Amino acid sequence: MYSIRGPTAGVMITHCNARVCVARRAQCVRVRVTQQAGDASTSAPSSHVQEVYAPAPERLNDYKHAVSMEDFRTLGHEVVDWIADYYGRLEGLRVKPDVQPGYLAGKLPGAAPEEPEPWADVMSDFEDKIMPGVVHWQHPRFFAYFNANASAPGLLADMLMGALNMIGFSWAASPASTELEIVAMDWLAKLVGLPARFLHSSSGTGGGVIQGTTSEAVVVALLAARARTMEGRPAADKLRLVAYGSDQAHSCCQKACMVVGIDHVRVLPARADNGWALDPQDLARAMDADAAAGLLPCFALGTIGTTSSCAVDPIGAMGDECGRRSVWLHVDAAYAGSAAVAPEMREQYFGGLDAVDSYSFNPHKWLLTNFDCCAMWVADTGPLKAALSLTPVFLRGTGNALDFKDWQLPLGRRFRALKLWMVLRMYGGKSLRAYVRHHIALAQYFSNQVLADPRFEIAAPTRFGLVCFRLKDTPPATNRALLEAINAGGDMFLIHTELGGRHTIRMAIGSTGTQLVHVQQAWLGIQAAATRVLDAASSSKEGEN
Repeated sequence: MYSIRGPTAGVMITHCNARVCVARRAQCVRVRVTQQAGDASTSAPSSHVQEVYAPAPERLNDYKHAVSMEDFRTLGHEVVDWIADYYGRLEGLRVKPDVQPGYLAGKLPGAAPEEPEPWADVMSDFEDKIMPGVVHWQHPRFFAYFNANASAPGLLADMLMGALNMIGFSWAASPASTELEIVAMDWLAKLVGLPARFLHSSSGTGGGVIQGTTSEAVVVALLAARARTMEGRPAADKLRLVAYGSDQAHSCCQKACMVVGIDHVRVLPARADNGWALDPQDLARAMDADAAAGLLPCFALGTIGTTSSCAVDPIGAMGDECGRRSVWLHVDAAYAGSAAVAPEMREQYFGGLDAVDSYSFNPHKWLLTNFDCCAMWVADTGPLKAALSLTPVFLRGTGNALDFKDWQLPLGRRFRALKLWMVLRMYGGKSLRAYVRHHIALAQYFSNQVLADPRFEIAAPTRFGLVCFRLKDTPPATNRALLEAINAGGDMFLIHTELGGRHTIRMAIGSTGTQLVHVQQAWLGIQAAATRVLDAASSSKEGEN
């Protein structure tokens, strides 16, 4: 034991042989620091004990990574070759795997290894155990859900993003990612013809930001709407807020209300005779009824391209009704928004955006930008920042006004702007327009084939790349059996929805590699499946008689 004393403090040191120190292979030194009397900051001597661990010398040696950068160079070439080969053989694979829930249990160890395992073994397990359970979303005969486009520029950008691995929550944390996002979002806004008030470069207060998904964008829009409505009101008024959307809107709208705590949610019915679009007069009546009942209409969701049928709500009329009542209008164009790169699509389906408060669509669905990339714009960032801005002392610094952390739910954010920027540069507007028009033409071709077969009917107007169809004059069980037969062989993958309570099959065309031949193959397979199902139903009916 020894003591070191200065003018105002004393230090007394002893050694410790506690088991924790032995386990750490370190020597624990207990340091007693005494604050001497006479210091202006204290009126009496005081002391405390602080434990300081001296690490074992060998633990201070340079750490050697299990996979070096030279290893990575070799393995990276191998992975790029694997990816290129995968896309080359993709067409010959089953679209959907033939596995059941829990298939992977027992195929992999119950715990991570203690020692590094060789790449060859890891890749072998990837091929033999992981890949058999993969749904091939990039398959040219993947016609389910809405697509998740990938492209060569997007893949290359993902590699670079992973290498840089920046957590760009603020301008100071990543000037490049912040400023490239500003540029890329303005580029994209101009490409799809958005009003100037949504541009960062405009003289107004609007701008764009990249969210992860539409679900995040809707939550953010709802928080901004709540902040604007609640300005100057007592906190208790939050319990009176009301949100509106149609029964064709994506479920993320109702989930956003659950997350934000909006207790009053009006799901307004859309009708077949209105193309499954929301009637703005139904919205107006619902808002007025709630206001008369003492509630606060706050938020409305309009959709361009609903999931079930690609219905398009009358955004301009909705904007007029919401504007009269100071209700925030957000437009979800998650899938269909990419079609706005084509001027004829903008003219037909994207009118009225001057009247909306926020707008979003997903370039990762139909604009060749690998998941995840949801482009969102707001006409006025004030309510958005009022709802989400929080800058602790350790994040305060230069460029805080540009921080995108104040435009989203999480703090951390990926360098998503890089892949959007690369796709826009390496494709260009002309190629992107041709890509979207190609899929729209394929959807119209498929729709025409369906109409030419008297056994089928089109269940909703064909819009964008979605065709909704079903067998005519058959019970729901027959159409369910048809979908099962279509998917059974694994050559293609489609899903269903319900329109007016009727089982309806969706053909969503938009995969990166889909060509006319793939649509033709799918239609031949669907026709053959229909023949089998209808024959089986007829035989069963005859047997009953």
